[in-house]
Amino acid sequence: MSKVLFFGIPSHGHVNPTIGLVSELVKQGEEILYFSSEDFKDKIEAAGAEFIPYQEDMDIFNIKTDNRPKNGAAGPVRPLQRIIASADKIIAGILSQIQGRKFDYIIHSAPFPFIKVIAPLLKLPTVSSHAVFAGLRQFLKEDNTNGYKPFPGMQELMNSYAHVMQNISDTYSVQMPTNFMQLIFNKGDINLVYTSRYFAPDADDFDSSFKFVGPPVSDRKENMDFPFEQLDGKRVIYISLGTVFSNYNEDLYRLFFKSFADMDAVIVMAAYQVNLSQLDIPGNFIVRNYVPQSALLKYTDAAITHAGMNSISDLIFSNTPFVAIPLGADQPLLAKRAEELGATISLDAQNLTPELLKQSIEKVLNDPAYRENIKKISYSFREAGGYPKAVEEIFRFKKEKGII
Repeated sequence: MSKVLFFGIPSHGHVNPTIGLVSELVKQGEEILYFSSEDFKDKIEAAGAEFIPYQEDMDIFNIKTDNRPKNGAAGPVRPLQRIIASADKIIAGILSQIQGRKFDYIIHSAPFPFIKVIAPLLKLPTVSSHAVFAGLRQFLKEDNTNGYKPFPGMQELMNSYAHVMQNISDTYSVQMPTNFMQLIFNKGDINLVYTSRYFAPDADDFDSSFKFVGPPVSDRKENMDFPFEQLDGKRVIYISLGTVFSNYNEDLYRLFFKSFADMDAVIVMAAYQVNLSQLDIPGNFIVRNYVPQSALLKYTDAAITHAGMNSISDLIFSNTPFVAIPLGADQPLLAKRAEELGATISLDAQNLTPELLKQSIEKVLNDPAYRENIKKISYSFREAGGYPKAVEEIFRFKKEKGII
């Protein structure tokens, strides 16, 4: 079968949706070489791909605490600056690592910033994996700075990119996008979107290259070291703010502890790379750096989520009532869409109180309308076809391109 070159973005939100895709492709005989970071090596190899590490840090979403503007919102400048400044080394490193190897097509995370260099150089067709779809249409516009507020450091980033863009164009004789924002939202020859048309706002406005294949739900070969026995027969509330915005505001964790310390329930909280050592953690809380989310949802009665795409898809797919506290990126749009469809209550993190949070959790737990509306979305997810449908679309694309 075909040999596939896969460029991932090494973050949980972008790797996790591709694990099921890789596994399904490997089952169909495809051979996959997957670029990512060492953090995801075991997961990628367990899915059946050959893993190869980037020689530079390629996580464009690696937002650190000290990179926040004064208003507390995480800023994207530093990782983008770092990657743009290292563009020459990154591209040369990739080309060196694959030297002498032949591939039939490329699959890439949509934010992989150098696909417009590497794909033309290798003369290969591309499949783009869109782990983010909310707001995607705006980013795909040629002039996509309109309507977005400039973030601190944006002008410096644009200036830096203009210089790097010229160097890359001269070195590799390729046409780079003039707008650096288009580096992180790359359209492929076909585009896999991990949701249903029913759930995606404005889905019908996308062209036919976009394939809505359903949510990224699969066995992700997660570490199952978790005390599930403590959940048996108990009411379980799950809290997660994801992996990018997890340290958005320490006060949120204080609020969670205050809200549910006296609740007759086990509260499982994922606190990815968050230092809670100075806080008093109530006895009914189980706090972990990383939680096997898919497995945990089998025990979960209700959840509190940042409304990231993977989390909100998992919750809906498992018919779990939830309250959304969107913090940034595509999360406000996803939370808004779920609320429009009657599937959640969306709360403002800046104006949150323990009373409001407890009332909201009780409402989604006890009002059957929320679960019924979640089931409607979940049905649309299953009807979209999932990873088998994604592979079907890729194989149809291969046939059109004459790839064996």
